[in-house]
Amino acid sequence: MLALHPSIHPFTSIGPIIPRSPTNNQTSITGVVFSTSSLLMAAQVTVFRWGIISTGNIAACFVKDLLVDPKSRDVHDVVHKVAAVGSRSVEKAQEFIDTVAGGDKSIRAYGTYKEIYDDKDIDGVYIGASLPIPTPDATVLTLKVIGTPHTYHYENALDAIKGGKNVLCEKPVTCNVAELRSLLAAAKEHNVFFMEAVWTRFQPLTLEVKRIAEEGSLGAPVVLHADLSGDCDVHNIPKTHRILDPALGGGALLDLHSGPYPLVWAIVALYENPHNNFAKPSNISGTMLKTPLTDVDSNTSFTVTFASAGIAAQAILSCSINLNPQQPGVNIRFERGTITIPAPIYCPKEFTVRYFGKNGQITREERKVFEYVGGGWHFQADEVARCVRDGKKESELWGHNKSLLEMEIFDEVRRQGGYTFPAGVERVV
Repeated sequence: MLALHPSIHPFTSIGPIIPRSPTNNQTSITGVVFSTSSLLMAAQVTVFRWGIISTGNIAACFVKDLLVDPKSRDVHDVVHKVAAVGSRSVEKAQEFIDTVAGGDKSIRAYGTYKEIYDDKDIDGVYIGASLPIPTPDATVLTLKVIGTPHTYHYENALDAIKGGKNVLCEKPVTCNVAELRSLLAAAKEHNVFFMEAVWTRFQPLTLEVKRIAEEGSLGAPVVLHADLSGDCDVHNIPKTHRILDPALGGGALLDLHSGPYPLVWAIVALYENPHNNFAKPSNISGTMLKTPLTDVDSNTSFTVTFASAGIAAQAILSCSINLNPQQPGVNIRFERGTITIPAPIYCPKEFTVRYFGKNGQITREERKVFEYVGGGWHFQADEVARCVRDGKKESELWGHNKSLLEMEIFDEVRRQGGYTFPAGVERVV
């Protein structure tokens, strides 16, 4: 169960909270003890205990952000605790703990994932992934991709769900929509929370972009362009590398995560637009260029059209494993202005709003900059902790419907592009 702690002064740090038996002057709720007087004095703080699956670079980024004091981002109702790390061996798990968490002795190192799933003192499991790491100027990608390929997400997530664990699973959450439907059915059966780790959706910048896009001054959205590319130097890596290996779901659309991020912005700006009323796209059109090295997609472009009763707009999206990122990464064109977002589009720190007059001239321009401690991964963790605390089984910001839409679109783009996974890659079809 989640650990709850009576809130101390907002500038006082607290350590991990250990459930214990109540004394005569204390009250126990869900197995956690606090004094009745403190209940009257202050609100509760939820301590969410994480089990980490995978010791790749994305998991490292996530864990580092879990260790950031939530008060630095004005969060006072949840605190994160890394409880355990699972890897191929105890040594690998301990190396991760030593490197990423400063050797914190309270974090348990496990040599199997099953031990994470069986640990009763874990509230939720984070299933990590790996990505080429961008340099600070976001123009060069360094291939350091040790982690869990998305072709294993289904298996790992299903095991966690069957173990009764709430799950935050990296994107793309599965290889196809059938696998995702299977996971959601399992999550419902076992009464656990499940969410795809679309961290971009929870960042302050995204929330502000959405607010401005919907408050009306720019008019209706008409066209969105978004791209995420990275030169992975494919001619100098083994064909068995996960970027190139179709057996690992390689290619631009899924493995580099290039497809999910442009689509996230389309979902935020168009699908979530109140006038669309969550209507699905009226048309999906995709094309792929494949590398002759292994026949995975090196470049993919797809257009998603929304033509409901309340909105008429298109998202033109692209991704590549042999090009540098495009600038700007996202450009949303409205009837009376634009919102432009620079690369990297998965964690931008600024965007620009331009308002147009009758003849298209710029009448006003605003640049908005966002700064916070950490890399931006912790906002999704806060969402998970709050949802589980409140008994929710999915997030309202990135619900199951959006992950299902994402995978439906990717399945259709792969179908049109002629990209079929080798036999056995898809656990559910």
